Amino acid sequence: MAHTGIRPTTGEVELDAGGVPVSALLAEPADRPPRGVVLALHGGGMRAGYFAGVGDGADALTTLGPALGWTVLAVDRPGYGRSAEVFPAGLGLDGQAAVLRRALADFAARHDTGGGVGVVAHSYGGKLALVLAADGLDLTDLDLIGLDISGCGHRYAVEPEVGATERGGGWRLNWGLLGLYPPDTLRRSAALVAPFPAEEWAEAHRWPERFGEVAARVRVPVRLTFAEHEHWWRHDDSSLADLAARLGSTRVVVDRLAGAGHNAGLGWAARAYHLRALAFLEECLVGTQAR
Repeated sequence: MAHTGIRPTTGEVELDAGGVPVSALLAEPADRPPRGVVLALHGGGMRAGYFAGVGDGADALTTLGPALGWTVLAVDRPGYGRSAEVFPAGLGLDGQAAVLRRALADFAARHDTGGGVGVVAHSYGGKLALVLAADGLDLTDLDLIGLDISGCGHRYAVEPEVGATERGGGWRLNWGLLGLYPPDTLRRSAALVAPFPAEEWAEAHRWPERFGEVAARVRVPVRLTFAEHEHWWRHDDSSLADLAARLGSTRVVVDRLAGAGHNAGLGWAARAYHLRALAFLEECLVGTQAR
């Protein structure tokens, strides 16, 4: 479909999740109805701005998605942004999923959602994406078409407590090599950082035990991406084979992203990752239309 090439703008919005304010960034196609909605879920200790980038935004999901016909809704996960006023200690994954379903219902009542919702999730947001998919979008008429998850596995390479307390460990785990990112990225990304909620932190170490039960109930297609310099998760061939086998999905794709660290969405590889994620969701959308 031809379009004008007008660059989309990203604005701040607030969703009503049954009385709980959920802050978000919204970017919509400038010249056409959306093909669908990309729900973007950030990782731990970050905010929705992760998906808008820190430079000119040319490689950000909030830019590339609308340019390809998708609405991008990047939410501050429950416990972050405005909802932190209601949940100062944060929420566990089930609580986050419940709030997010109500927020999506509010969004769908006021916006064109096209052919359904595809999720792009990073790190801790990937856990929420899987929990959300396992139980479905039961408060809306929206179709969940697929999940594209980066930086989230099922076997830690280092325990969360160790990674956080090891001298310099957190920086290495979250970023990797400095050369993987454009100049000044780390300084400018300070605006994206948020406190890690206590409830979320307490739940982190239980994920390897919970993953199997959640994964078995996921039915939508899933794509999992691991950066070349991913250090939080085990991503050897054996671990990835086991990870994929546990998912009950109709389709599972495991990909690797060269020249990237854990925060791939802010690095030189951001454009490649976001375009691949959008291509996967496009395939998922076509698959639902073909049924």
